[in-house]
Amino acid sequence: MRIPEWTPEALPQPPALLQTILARRGGALLNLDKALLWSGPVTEGWHDFFKHVRGDLSVSRQLSELGICTVALLTGADYEYHHHAPEFLKGGGTQAQLDALQLAVQQHPAQGVTQAGLGPLEQRVVQYAAQMTLNIQVDEALFASLQAQLSPTQMVELTTVIAAYNMVARILLALHIRPEN
Repeated sequence: MRIPEWTPEALPQPPALLQTILARRGGALLNLDKALLWSGPVTEGWHDFFKHVRGDLSVSRQLSELGICTVALLTGADYEYHHHAPEFLKGGGTQAQLDALQLAVQQHPAQGVTQAGLGPLEQRVVQYAAQMTLNIQVDEALFASLQAQLSPTQMVELTTVIAAYNMVARILLALHIRPEN
């Protein structure tokens, strides 16, 4: 990491904030937390926002995690992929789909995904995440095809997940945050 790992001795944070993070993380701080905790306001807002993004959305966990894994692979955010590929599998995805995603990312997914192992909706989610990540702008035809299968709420949620994890990737990469051992 480009900055020192946060410690309570270096910069005390409110005990309630630490307890919230530890509860959300299953009792241990992640390396990302050890960077964010250098700013109490950032950490507090981060965990409140991501609690909702990760746990309270109507868009399926599988599609959300597919979008996150796409962002991770496209940006080279190994930390993000390390944490979210298992979540994709827990959400109902398969290893064959992850393998297909990795191959699709190597073949310019913003232009079109036709990998076996990814269904039509999953292919469009990968393309959507790729266009949001690489081009910022999203092709009208792609948006319309997703919109035909997802509710307006799910479109907003999927878009937010992809945008949020683009932010995560940029923080991870800029600060050189690596996966935990």
